[in-house]
Amino acid sequence: MSETATSNASQVPAIEGWFTLDQNPHLIGAQCTACGTYVFPPREGACPSPSCDSDELTATPFSRFGTVWSYAENRYAPPLPYRAAEPFEPYALVAVQLEKEGLIVLGQAPKGILAKDLKVGMRMQLETDVLYREDGVDYMIYVWAPAVQDEVVGGAK
Repeated sequence: MSETATSNASQVPAIEGWFTLDQNPHLIGAQCTACGTYVFPPREGACPSPSCDSDELTATPFSRFGTVWSYAENRYAPPLPYRAAEPFEPYALVAVQLEKEGLIVLGQAPKGILAKDLKVGMRMQLETDVLYREDGVDYMIYVWAPAVQDEVVGGAK
């Protein structure tokens, strides 16, 4: 990664409640208590399944691993409210199908990994990276990195 979290900076999620910042980060989604349908990003309210009339979703840790379903490369700085480190560096966007839940979740690849480094079916793992720094705070995002460790399929640690 081209930019790493600094040891003296505090870390906070750029988007609160979507992922953890622990040693083995994972996404936080929601699951319908009646039919088991998964939802990301997490939310409250009615189940999104048209065949279910439940209005109860429970926060649920999701798999850290999945496979590349699709990918693209962004070579221009997105407009506000997106905040990127200066100077802007191109990055890959990766759609990853979670191993356990089957959901496809879009996210950036780590800095330095571009579309040429990815392929459909490639195994990926969830990590975190610095989106930008401000006033001694690292604002973190989740990223999809090529998997380098083995873990039980579908296990969220």
